[in-house]
Amino acid sequence: MAAAVAPPLCTWLVAACLSAACGDGEKEQQRRHGVGGLFGSRHRVGVRRRGGARSGMTMAVALHPERGAVENKKNDVKRRRVVVTGMGVVTPLGHDPDEFYNNLLQGLSGISEIEAFDCSNYPTRIAGEIKSFSTDGWVAPKLAKRMDKFMLYLITAGKKALENAGITEEIMNELEKSRCGVLIGSAMGGMKGWMGPNYSISTACATSNFCILNAANHIRKGEADVMLCGGSDAPIIPIGLGGFVACRALSQRNSDPTKASRPWDVDRDGFVMGEGAGVLVLEELEHAKQRGAEIYAEFLGGSFSCDAYHMTEPHPEGRGVILCIEKALEDAGVAKEAINYINAHATSTQMGDLKEFEALLRVNSTKSMTGHLLGAAGGIEAVAAIQAYY
Repeated sequence: MAAAVAPPLCTWLVAACLSAACGDGEKEQQRRHGVGGLFGSRHRVGVRRRGGARSGMTMAVALHPERGAVENKKNDVKRRRVVVTGMGVVTPLGHDPDEFYNNLLQGLSGISEIEAFDCSNYPTRIAGEIKSFSTDGWVAPKLAKRMDKFMLYLITAGKKALENAGITEEIMNELEKSRCGVLIGSAMGGMKGWMGPNYSISTACATSNFCILNAANHIRKGEADVMLCGGSDAPIIPIGLGGFVACRALSQRNSDPTKASRPWDVDRDGFVMGEGAGVLVLEELEHAKQRGAEIYAEFLGGSFSCDAYHMTEPHPEGRGVILCIEKALEDAGVAKEAINYINAHATSTQMGDLKEFEALLRVNSTKSMTGHLLGAAGGIEAVAAIQAYY
């Protein structure tokens, strides 16, 4: 199966939008007091702060240099700035960004016994399966009956991201359709007739990250103003489970599902499949400010690479991971010392976890609670990373 093959690597960085949201006076005050962050505060005057239950909780934050310093390193190329204005998810831990993130904070697990089909004859009988999901109000009943689940997940998450971004029907009608695009892995392409870049990328587990980075680059280069991007997968079916069982890639800890997915644990015995979708609305900074959009984060940069070593095993020296990280930092203009939070791929496999750990510091993996959503993993983990400072 495609997802069992060692995929290309994709890393991207997100920064708080303090400089985007504040006036010169506020920025100077923040500079003096050392305020700023890769995942730092982004509270804006006059903007309602949601998810109040998070207040007082300890979060991993990552400071980054002043935006001016970043631009000085990259003054050879003038690129437009990209911000995140909307988020939508469909996951085993909830179908709303706040619900999803609060369940992560509480350490709840979305992994349980598979109910979608009889898997009693399989050595693995657990997954991050979505038990309750409704398309009411999001997908027309006639279409919902004909679509595969991954399409239902992506359309629902996509429309929720648009709603979260405040893009109403009225605003939708005012948008320049040729400047808006869709880039969602495993998707059918267009939504609401957007005429800008519309295509799908399939790069195994890196699908969502590739989609997000390519979508951001379309905006940075002036080819689009708004991009809907992310990934969706619904692989918990007999052929999906059977394929990974044959590869001996899955955990068989059926007696204790909530503790089966254990990235970096010395006793980890393979990954746990998951399903769902994660979608972001990326927008050019000035375009977002002009319509008064709430800005969650800023996209700074990213990179692609490939191990070019083995079909399933990472390079023993972690060359692909290291190269991808170094190029992403270079593209973003951020020093590695400025990073102190990373949401890793970390699927709970013996070789993959070890090599990723050797290349990184200060890292966690939310797959312990969601399982591995394959092509959708990067999408929901992007939401988790943004919510970590929101």
